[in-house]
Amino acid sequence: MVSIMSDTRSGRTPWHYWVVGVIGLLWNSYGPFDYTMTQTGGDAYLRGVGMTDPQIAYLHAMPVWMTGVWAIGVWAGLLGAILLLARRRLAFPVFVASLAAFLISLVYSYGLSNGAAVMGDTALIMNGVILAGCLFLVWYSRMMAARGFLR
Repeated sequence: MVSIMSDTRSGRTPWHYWVVGVIGLLWNSYGPFDYTMTQTGGDAYLRGVGMTDPQIAYLHAMPVWMTGVWAIGVWAGLLGAILLLARRRLAFPVFVASLAAFLISLVYSYGLSNGAAVMGDTALIMNGVILAGCLFLVWYSRMMAARGFLR
């Protein structure tokens, strides 16, 4: 019986590797786009994606260190996806860095600020989806490195 997680003895990269890699790249491309547009497009961009005035004010009040954490999270996610597609072991620690930055952003949003109240239930659901994606990519890149698919 052939396993879905075939090993290096077969000499072939499993089909799911490319599916996860491409979906990971597409998924992790939005964060840097959103970050860049938020930084350069200003309020017009934020209103265009449906944010309210209190939500926009919340983003403007975010401390500089939190903006840095946000940047690390999204750019590391994109780099991790590129490294995964390039079959590099470095994908795993880069995905871990992205996850760590996201977890810090959750602590800020839900523990150190009024982000939960301002951003609402939709943001809570989206943060759950993002967390699941981060955890999956950390697990998957670790597993692919352990199986010898990443160099």
